[in-house]
Amino acid sequence: MSTSAPSGDAPATSTEPRAGLGRAAGAIFSVTLLSRFGGLARDVIVARLFGDTAVNSAFQSAFTIPNLFRRLFGEGALSAAFIPIYTHERRAETPGSPRPTQGDRLASLTLIGLGLGTGLLTVAGELALLLLLALLPADPERDLSLRLMMVMLPFMPFICLVAILAGMLQVHGKFAASSTGPLLLNAFIIAIGLYAMLTGRLNDHAAAHAIGIATTLSGLTQALWFARLLRPYVRWTRDTAAARAAGALMLRRFVPVVLGLGTLQLMALVDMAIAMWPIWVGPTILGFDYPLDRRSNGILANAQRLYQFPLGVFGIAVATAVFPMLARLATDPPRFAATLRRGLILSLFLGLPASAGLILVRHDAIAVLFGRWGAAATQDDGAGFSAEGVARAAAVLLGYSLGVWAFALNHVLARGFYARGDTSTPMRVALALVPVNIVCTIALIPWFREAGLAWSTSLTAIIQCAVLTTLLGRAAGTNAWDRPALGAAARIAIATALMSAACLGINALMPPATRWGLGLVRLLALCGTGAVTFGLASLLLGLHSRLRASAP
Repeated sequence: MSTSAPSGDAPATSTEPRAGLGRAAGAIFSVTLLSRFGGLARDVIVARLFGDTAVNSAFQSAFTIPNLFRRLFGEGALSAAFIPIYTHERRAETPGSPRPTQGDRLASLTLIGLGLGTGLLTVAGELALLLLLALLPADPERDLSLRLMMVMLPFMPFICLVAILAGMLQVHGKFAASSTGPLLLNAFIIAIGLYAMLTGRLNDHAAAHAIGIATTLSGLTQALWFARLLRPYVRWTRDTAAARAAGALMLRRFVPVVLGLGTLQLMALVDMAIAMWPIWVGPTILGFDYPLDRRSNGILANAQRLYQFPLGVFGIAVATAVFPMLARLATDPPRFAATLRRGLILSLFLGLPASAGLILVRHDAIAVLFGRWGAAATQDDGAGFSAEGVARAAAVLLGYSLGVWAFALNHVLARGFYARGDTSTPMRVALALVPVNIVCTIALIPWFREAGLAWSTSLTAIIQCAVLTTLLGRAAGTNAWDRPALGAAARIAIATALMSAACLGINALMPPATRWGLGLVRLLALCGTGAVTFGLASLLLGLHSRLRASAP
């Protein structure tokens, strides 16, 4: 048994970075696109049920907390430490072995440790929330928030296990299957949400609790589904003693990543706490009026879903697909650099027009998906966002949209470090940028309300992208953005500019929408014009050949 870093043994063919990355990203993209549309339908139903109200803010905060832990323990730190070592152990095995192998033992040990750790965190969290409910003065909105957290906190251990199981499926080449988990989550929430909307038998509070229970049950269902998908590839065992050395190596790599990602997730939690202050604490701070209100967290969360749509479909699909390949090529610098370069260019090709497109359609998209129309738009309560809520959500989406391309590149860059066994550099960069994020947040919120949180996040991500690019180039002894790559990036920027000009022209020609149907026509016209223009510009500029040239 070897406990060293992955050997990086590469397949014999030289076309894997080109064809393998494209196939893997395409498989993930296909299923992820379907799940993202399901997620969009889920978010629309939640927004239509709760509107821009305190109930929406409470629900979104309860839904966010287990997902922060998923990104920290499942998809993030543990996955980054686990996948390279698991890949290495699997490649060293004898195919067809009838007994559990080192890879099986490592996987079993990881799942046992993760289950116990997250289970204990869940119990501690439930007790803390119960204590808060018992000791704090009664407040209907705050009590609803705490109860919803108690309902959805058990979702956390299930979804963390799902994230590791999905990573194992990716190592075995089952990229599409690994992306099916969100389909189940969306199906559970949509079913309960539609029942509440169509029957009217549940009030807002009852509907929020029912959707929370459905969310937790979907986590258990996903874990069982992924375990079934892995049956042909993994033999689970309680005899994990022989994998403890590999587990210790994984733990040493896990700690720096969890500190770095923990910083990022802590900042996300702080952002949520800032938005939830009026519900959790009150309308003032240190005797001054608080710049946000009880609707802020719901507005912030729903706008986040829209910028996460292209990021999840394109950016994370590329990063997820490239990670196992980078792990296999870690000791082959030329091919490692070529694969990294292709991942970065592909992410930019998808991320930059996504940033520009979201900026251009932000108000139309929010209004069509979440907004109320006509006389109802001026009311404080009701199904969907009010006119004020739509304007505030569009301002938030503008701030996040500026950084979509940087978020996408950062996912690839971080995995470049992890594949080389370096989990500390991204952590140090994240820690160094915490003060930048804090200063930006404090400076911007009084002027831009909840949109200040979005601007701060994007500015920090852009700085992080520049720093990670520089440091990874030095560590790998190569320049990820060589002359051909820079040429491709310039062409992507030109195609994006042409797309933006065409959309601005359509926007000037079409009058503002006064009804939902007209708003949908405007949105489709802008999206269609942008997609066609960018596609034609890409062909005229030869971007397809440039993308192929970025691979060896």
